[in-house]
Amino acid sequence: MIKCNVTVCGTIGREAASRTGKEGKTFLSFPLRVAIQGKDGQSETVEIGVSRDGGQDESAGYRKGSRIEATGTMYLKRRGERLYFNLFADRIVPAAADAADAIEGEMSFRGKAGKNIEERKDKNGKPYTVFSAFSAEKTEDGFEYQWVRFLCFDRGREEWLQPGARVEVKGAMSVAVHNGKPDLSCRAEELAPYVAEPDNANR
Repeated sequence: MIKCNVTVCGTIGREAASRTGKEGKTFLSFPLRVAIQGKDGQSETVEIGVSRDGGQDESAGYRKGSRIEATGTMYLKRRGERLYFNLFADRIVPAAADAADAIEGEMSFRGKAGKNIEERKDKNGKPYTVFSAFSAEKTEDGFEYQWVRFLCFDRGREEWLQPGARVEVKGAMSVAVHNGKPDLSCRAEELAPYVAEPDNANR
């Protein structure tokens, strides 16, 4: 499970369309394009699928090319080589004239730690821990896996944090682009063992 409470700033890529959900409730949907600085210094565009409650009469407020700031809950979905960002917005306002493209917020993560768990020290000699973990989602064809890199500052390695350990993490998320693909990381503020329920995919 990867769930993020975020504020994003970007440019609407297509006119908003009115859709009807399973329960007959109407909502608006449009893609938001956000330019992200790549690790190689180049800028890449990440597309976020934004939806919010509303009908066709409100769609005129979300025109292609408009710059907005949206706040809400974002879920990540991996399908093969592609990572989808889906934002359910509860607040959308015009972006400030000087606002830069950004994806900022807090990530809540449940998953399984990978093999490499590194203990390091910063320039002041304080210990910190770096590791990656994956969240698994059950699909019709099996499972999809999404990796996130975690940085745990101002603390030494927890004794229970071993390769394969189930983890529950909360912290500030960041999205970069590497080789044209989104790269996720999180500065962990809370880190604890996760006890998976029966039949949970993140086991």
